[in-house]
Amino acid sequence: MSHDVHVEARNDAEYKLSRRKAGQAMRNQVTVFAIMIFLTFIAFAAVQAGFSAYLVLPIILLFAAVQVGLQLYYFMHLSEKGTGIIQFFLYSSVIVAFTMVLAFITIIWI
Repeated sequence: MSHDVHVEARNDAEYKLSRRKAGQAMRNQVTVFAIMIFLTFIAFAAVQAGFSAYLVLPIILLFAAVQVGLQLYYFMHLSEKGTGIIQFFLYSSVIVAFTMVLAFITIIWI
């Protein structure tokens, strides 16, 4: 069975390029993680400051939406090549869900 194994050797330039890309991806993930921690801190601070619920709720929902987007794009690797069909279905489902929520709100309030 071992005769079927194909080992592909990379030269030094390809190795350095892959290391640089991996380092950049790691820096991006750490930066995004720091941003998400900061957004969470702001949300907790808004609640602890005793602001009105009419101000705090939209802030928390906005920060939650931003964090979901960042998590999908960076931590679920949607920023990489070859994820176009996944992005299409994801964004289509977001549009359908938004339309359904808007329709239910319209039906309830009218």
